[in-house]
Amino acid sequence: MKSRLIASIAVGAAVILGASGCAMLSPQGTTIPYSPSDGINVPDAPNAPLQIRNAMIIATANGADGNLVAAIVNQTDQDATLHVAVTGTSISEQIDVPANSTVSLGDGAQNTDPLLLSGIDTKPGKTLSVVFQSGEADGVPIHLPVLDGTLPYYATLVPTPSPTILHGVTLSPTPTPSTTP
Repeated sequence: MKSRLIASIAVGAAVILGASGCAMLSPQGTTIPYSPSDGINVPDAPNAPLQIRNAMIIATANGADGNLVAAIVNQTDQDATLHVAVTGTSISEQIDVPANSTVSLGDGAQNTDPLLLSGIDTKPGKTLSVVFQSGEADGVPIHLPVLDGTLPYYATLVPTPSPTILHGVTLSPTPTPSTTP
């Protein structure tokens, strides 16, 4: 009788451990940090004064040019400069960020234009390797998603083609029809 009681307790304990064992060994999904948007939060580099949040590239349909859209946060008491370089190209840009402020590239409310990256040659749907560096910290390479203007809230962020100058005459990128004959 006693052995049946011990056996049933052992079986019950095995069932409980078996049923809950996965939860004990697996990480909880709510504790894993992630970027809850289309862009990516760039991991903070040690000793870097700037943080880059929700970074993405909005590119033309052929992927020739792209606009960097991101929020750059400076929580220090000193002005800082963010250096942006596209891996494998000569594209290198700088963004000045005042002390205790946020610069939102592509935010119409702040009248801050996105940063144009000409000649990225990366079509929407792919990623583009970009290095962000600020202060004395090492640069942080990250693969940014390249999106297009399909979604209405990204449509205004797609780079517009520059006018072409041919023999002293400026041609607009898209001809407009005349209303008079």
